[in-house]
Amino acid sequence: MSGTPPSGRQYRIMAGGHEAVVTQVGAGLRECTLDGRPVLDGYDEDERAPDGRGQVLAPFPNRIADGRYTFGGRTCQVAMDEPERGNAIHGMVRWLDWTEVSFTEHDVVLACVLRPQPGYAWELSLQVGYHLSPGGLTVASSATNTGTEPAPFGMGFHPYVGLGADVAGLELLVPAGSHSPVPADRDERPTPVDVSGTSLDFRSGRAVGDTVLDTVFGDLTRGDDGRAVVHLTDPGSAEGVRLWVDESFPYVMVYSADGVLPAERQRQSLAVEPMTCPPHAFRSGADLVTLAPGDTWTGTWGLATA
Repeated sequence: MSGTPPSGRQYRIMAGGHEAVVTQVGAGLRECTLDGRPVLDGYDEDERAPDGRGQVLAPFPNRIADGRYTFGGRTCQVAMDEPERGNAIHGMVRWLDWTEVSFTEHDVVLACVLRPQPGYAWELSLQVGYHLSPGGLTVASSATNTGTEPAPFGMGFHPYVGLGADVAGLELLVPAGSHSPVPADRDERPTPVDVSGTSLDFRSGRAVGDTVLDTVFGDLTRGDDGRAVVHLTDPGSAEGVRLWVDESFPYVMVYSADGVLPAERQRQSLAVEPMTCPPHAFRSGADLVTLAPGDTWTGTWGLATA
């Protein structure tokens, strides 16, 4: 057996007291330390990524019911890698080797070509770049339709944000006016529900407590720079981390890690997932991006200290 880690080559980048590790497999974010403090609940070099930690989710984030969908007159069947719930989950590139485009002390750019196959009948050229600066980590991604037909597309990322403590005692701010429960009929578009007066209203920031989150948030409030910012803060130390998304990501999913294994990792972080579309969008069409031949989608998100 070779000495190569399960996630392939490890790309360590550094800048301004910050450090991150990006993996060849899936172009995932395995570690991130800002101002000397870990802000991700990642995984060890000798592990493969558990629970989607730090992974890139393309050409769809989240799930497709039955792994089956129709687009442009083509019916496709994605491998059902969540068989207990009858879903395909988290895209098709997270276990592939990505190709190095560039690698410096401060940043790394990786690329992947998704070829036509039974689960996806189109061709995409994907690129993800991680850049560290004194301001934190910026993740810039793009997808280009290199085929000859319009292609369906969605993008997401799966970092587990944490401050080394049980999330119950941390304060969470999510600038979202609504959440979108998954309809019983996965072919239906989800109907946004106002968070006002509910346990899912985190717009002013409050303790997570015993709230269980596996929630798609939308109607994000943005600053003048177009960014929506999720804050996670330790009220005892006043230290915190911010995850921001640009306007290419209209949704943020927050998962309180209640079902991860081993049990001691449960509720030790929050998966805060930038997403272009809600779950099952390849079936419902909700906010599904259609890329014409030659078109490119771009999106950016990042991490910074609070």
